[in-house]
Amino acid sequence: MPRVAVVTGGTRGIGRAIAVRLNEAGYRVAANYGNDDDTARVFHNETGIPVFKFDVADFAACAEGVAAIEAQLGPIEVLVNNAGITRDATMQRMSYEHWAAVIQTNLSSCFNMSRAVIEGMRDRRFGRIVNIGSINGQAGQYGQVNYAAAKSGIHGFTKALAQETASRGITVNAVAPGYVDTEMVRRVPPDVLEKIVARIPVGRLGKADDIARTVLFLVADEADFITGSTLSVNGGQHMY
Repeated sequence: MPRVAVVTGGTRGIGRAIAVRLNEAGYRVAANYGNDDDTARVFHNETGIPVFKFDVADFAACAEGVAAIEAQLGPIEVLVNNAGITRDATMQRMSYEHWAAVIQTNLSSCFNMSRAVIEGMRDRRFGRIVNIGSINGQAGQYGQVNYAAAKSGIHGFTKALAQETASRGITVNAVAPGYVDTEMVRRVPPDVLEKIVARIPVGRLGKADDIARTVLFLVADEADFITGSTLSVNGGQHMY
């Protein structure tokens, strides 16, 4: 039977690329999304991948969402924690609401989703969890105290959970993308984006598929000796 994989934030950007790659590789994929019904509808119509709407920042909603996915597709064996938002501002201008929203959506979601699937993975003695971090969680970024803290937290979360689960056949790894040509990055002013690209040794922005192919490698059955790792996919911009 094909393994069931869940991708949070899976209907757009990097998440979409990951979901499509996994689907093409033969996984039974469920794509989670939060708000954008129109994008989710288009994604489903184009790919045939089922979509599930729930808020990954809400612990109870994640438990209910996982139950709904498993009822339709079967036990979840692969989890990709990709969902994320930005609420950028310097510290003196950042509201508590913007801090909390990013921490809950980007970091607490990893706990919420992992907690919902971990017991089943332990019972079956197999699981693959991949958390999407960021170059800005490794190097920091001006105006992103909330985002950098959440993504840095993901890297620590990954290492700790990997130690807890290794003996049960569950691997936990992270991927830290650099600047990828997504809708979020395209909102950066052109003059700023030009300076960013100038600092990338390979001379270009990443592609969503660069991240998707890395995730596909980490979730493979044969990747069972890789756990607690963070793979930096950033074109050499930050060597960590």
